Amino acid sequence: MGWFEALILGIVQGLTEFLPISSSAHISIVGQVFFGGHDPGAAFTAMVQLGTETAVLIYFWRDIVRIIGQWAKSLVGKAPRNDPDARMGWLVIIGSIPIGVLGLLFQDQIESTLRNLWITVAMLAGFGVVIAIIDRLARNERTLEQITWKHGILYGCAQALALIPGVSRSGGTIAAGLAMGYKREAAARYSFLLALPAVYASGFYQLAKELNDPSPDTAWGPVVLATVVCFVIALAVIHWLLKFVSTHSYVAFCIYRIAIAAVVAVLLITGVIPPVPATAG
Repeated sequence: MGWFEALILGIVQGLTEFLPISSSAHISIVGQVFFGGHDPGAAFTAMVQLGTETAVLIYFWRDIVRIIGQWAKSLVGKAPRNDPDARMGWLVIIGSIPIGVLGLLFQDQIESTLRNLWITVAMLAGFGVVIAIIDRLARNERTLEQITWKHGILYGCAQALALIPGVSRSGGTIAAGLAMGYKREAAARYSFLLALPAVYASGFYQLAKELNDPSPDTAWGPVVLATVVCFVIALAVIHWLLKFVSTHSYVAFCIYRIAIAAVVAVLLITGVIPPVPATAG
């Protein structure tokens, strides 16, 4: 991977990670269309996502410190177990289990079979319709202080759908939140917090694999560049998205998902790009 390719992919990752349009789909599509038909791969995506999640860590720093503090105090009886922040800490942990377990069980499929662009097209369009319908029918009443154990587990199951490129981690969790009656901004906020353990675990896992058994093709300089670019752009996107969804619906994102799916479908049908990326086996 060259420096220019890393720069572009870093920009794409930073722009799309938190929008409900699937960053993994965009990374795969951009890699195939503009960089010789090569998918950067799940490992590259996982490592670069460390930059986007660090943006979440910084943006929500005060919230995260408060949640961890109250969660820790609840363990030793210094805070009530039903404290909203203590409960949030437990829910983030529990909600991260589904994607962690399924990610390990289906690692080979995630890094190969599921990166078929026809699957990506189907998920982009299909889940775009799902989000649009849910957003249209959503009550937008609940706040994060009202989140229940049942809802936390359902959020976690929805996040696990993001293992399929084209679904979108934020799209899955936000759609689940809206379906359960949460406000758009509340659903987005919880989506950001819930992603922290899973993405950091995945990113450091892939990083450890590369360090222990480095590939001769590993270009650490470009990977670091892409990660830094991701961080900077993602920080701005978080700020923008939370303001946007407080006054707008997700319809625009749904229309975009369907449009990009149609474009990629045409490219596949005409043979401009192959459905199975070169690095996906």
